[in-house]
Amino acid sequence: MNEDHDLKRTDDPCSRVSRRGFLESVGVGMTGIAVASNLSAQDAEELTEDAEPKKLSLVINGRKHMLIVEPRTNLLYVLREKLGMTGTKPGCERGECGACTVLIDDKSRYSCLTLAFEADGHDVTTIEGLVHGEKLGVVQQAFLEKDAFQCGYCTPGQIMAAEGLLRSNHDPSDEEIREGMSGNLCRCGAYQHIFKAVRRAAELKKEEGSA
Repeated sequence: MNEDHDLKRTDDPCSRVSRRGFLESVGVGMTGIAVASNLSAQDAEELTEDAEPKKLSLVINGRKHMLIVEPRTNLLYVLREKLGMTGTKPGCERGECGACTVLIDDKSRYSCLTLAFEADGHDVTTIEGLVHGEKLGVVQQAFLEKDAFQCGYCTPGQIMAAEGLLRSNHDPSDEEIREGMSGNLCRCGAYQHIFKAVRRAAELKKEEGSA
């Protein structure tokens, strides 16, 4: 039987991509899986090969969710299609644009290249998790103040990348900001405003911490 035949199902998150195609799109992501979640590259590949739905427990924005998903399902699909958290955006879906950026244990990750089962046992933060009631999070407020968006599609990923950077580096230099945000693309070219927003967010976080 053709190895791609059983993947062409409408309810399959990878229905538009063959198993081989998915593995190729992940590419070096297998190494990232092994490093980030203590899985061996072989274990990670076995997850993507296994089509039998399994129980999954995720802690997202401090709330626990119990789901049944196929092991090869990526975190982006689970967030948007299973949990309705559509703030995380699909872009290139191959780890190049950063629109789908989330935080896993406070570190930025592309959710399109992250298997949902990798996040089991870790704290996941999405753009929805930065809001406090009706009050914007610090980074969100800074992006608003500095007009750091145009079409806005990449903005959630930009904000999450900035949040991840500032959680690990409270006072980044301009060069560190450029490096920290380099994995997120803006087709509108609003980079100068984005950099200003990250600097402003660092100031706001410092003010918040000293209050």
